[in-house]
Amino acid sequence: MDFLKPDTEKASNYDHLEKMNTAELLKNINKEDQTVAKSVQKVIPAIEVLVDRIVEKLGAGGRLFYIGAGTSGRLGVLDASECPPTFGVSPGIVIGLIAGGDTALRNAVENAEDDRKQAWKDLQDYKISEKDVLVGIAASGTTPYVIGGIDKARENNIITGCVTCSSGSPLANASEFPVEVITGPEFVTGSTRMKAGTAQKMVLNMITTSTMIRLGKIKGNKMVDMQLSNKKLVGRGTQMIMDELHIDEEQAKKLLLEYGSVRLAIANFQQNS
Repeated sequence: MDFLKPDTEKASNYDHLEKMNTAELLKNINKEDQTVAKSVQKVIPAIEVLVDRIVEKLGAGGRLFYIGAGTSGRLGVLDASECPPTFGVSPGIVIGLIAGGDTALRNAVENAEDDRKQAWKDLQDYKISEKDVLVGIAASGTTPYVIGGIDKARENNIITGCVTCSSGSPLANASEFPVEVITGPEFVTGSTRMKAGTAQKMVLNMITTSTMIRLGKIKGNKMVDMQLSNKKLVGRGTQMIMDELHIDEEQAKKLLLEYGSVRLAIANFQQNS
């Protein structure tokens, strides 16, 4: 069946929004939001297949790239930027690129998403190769910037996946490992920063969190490799060491600051005990 209209562009199930009072607006938005997790649940098998390939490539020294435009691009950059502080990995392991560059993180860049060739040009700055994985993010599944990047990646034997919220989209058809989370019409027609954006955020969290756990970046249920970038995280790390080694706060904090991570502090204490 030909792809006609993205599911994300279908008319809202609600009308005359301007006549609703605040309580009605909030309740109806929340009602729609509650459907998102169930939509994500339905595609866990597809996410699993993609994660397994990402684990394989990153475990062999490869990288994960996200490409997207607008909200989708911002979500990719956000997820990538949170991996170093959370899991202690290099900023070059998960890389998010947005159509229009960093300027587009705050302001819309006119026509940036319409250039089919630009994503591949952007990826060349990072020397993307067969060692890596490329995941395209587009709620509608029609963004030329993203589709063009995926097409060129496949031509170069790079594993590709996508996260989209429309069924049977050009992006899904172009990707080897598509994840299609069908969230349905938005509360405000076409406003994919809402349900579609929430679904994409959930899936990206699942992808990187599962990948990093599989790669050994979590011990038990703790972020033992997190970066100690503020007092809160130093306090959290200190508590982890106290709980694991059954030592007092002063000694735990000293170990943490000396070795720079929870994992290394625990390992060195145990080795020297």
